Amino acid sequence: MTAPDRFTSRAVDLGQLADAARDRQADKAGVAAYVELTPDNAEREMVRRSTQVPVVVLVGTARSPESEQLRADLRALAEGQEQTAFVFGYLDADAQARLAQALGVQGLPTVLALAAGRPVASFQGGQPAEQLRGWVGALVEQVGPQLEGLPADGGEEEADDPRFTAAEELIAAGDPAAAVEAYQAIVDAEPGNTRARQARDNAKLLVRLAEHTEPGADPVSDADADPRDVGKQFAAADAEVAAGAPERAFERLIALLTTSAGDERDRVRDRLVELFALFDAGDERVIAARTKMASALF
Repeated sequence: MTAPDRFTSRAVDLGQLADAARDRQADKAGVAAYVELTPDNAEREMVRRSTQVPVVVLVGTARSPESEQLRADLRALAEGQEQTAFVFGYLDADAQARLAQALGVQGLPTVLALAAGRPVASFQGGQPAEQLRGWVGALVEQVGPQLEGLPADGGEEEADDPRFTAAEELIAAGDPAAAVEAYQAIVDAEPGNTRARQARDNAKLLVRLAEHTEPGADPVSDADADPRDVGKQFAAADAEVAAGAPERAFERLIALLTTSAGDERDRVRDRLVELFALFDAGDERVIAARTKMASALF
């Protein structure tokens, strides 16, 4: 386990997982250092809260002693704070399987650190309490200052755009394909709306993950075993982006680009460009990958 890297943007807008309109009112009640995550509060407690302070999410199960120990240790750290520097959320993978899948979790227990709605660090398996304390401390020290901090009253400063709220509700209802159409309508009306474009592409990614990720499947291993199969490489790249490893996804598709030709090469290039669009243009990983893609193409 390593200390969190400097905060960088990451795809998959987890804010689409819950009912933002309902959560907006609940958020006014204040900030809890420990929360149990459900579809009803995931948007507020994972995404919105992580724009203010780091959020540590444990995806675990009562069937695992390691998971239960992590839950107890992280809760003690969170509730022992004099001032809320981070929030700890517990996600029961047995009760909330869809949320766990959306987070790209491959094994239990898994701990994710979120900032601005995006994972910035993660690890699997149990950890000694002292090492866990150091990891959380590094997260708060390195990532916390880059976030906006908690408002004095715990409330929201701005109302959501109702068009985005409607699209988020479609995601919460399990219909990301309809959300793609809703975001596309915003893009059609406002071609310069970067938020809508990114949300649309995030929703497209969720659609692909839902269509091609079967329970127990390992798309990365499948792709590694068949490096020339474009469909498998695309599925693996989606899984790597969802798991917080976009650089691996970029490398995978750039390698495929060098061995492809004609229409297939165009498909790979277009998928790379679509994945790049999920991130901020200034993201160092995107800049590096764009350079490599240009070298592969020309």
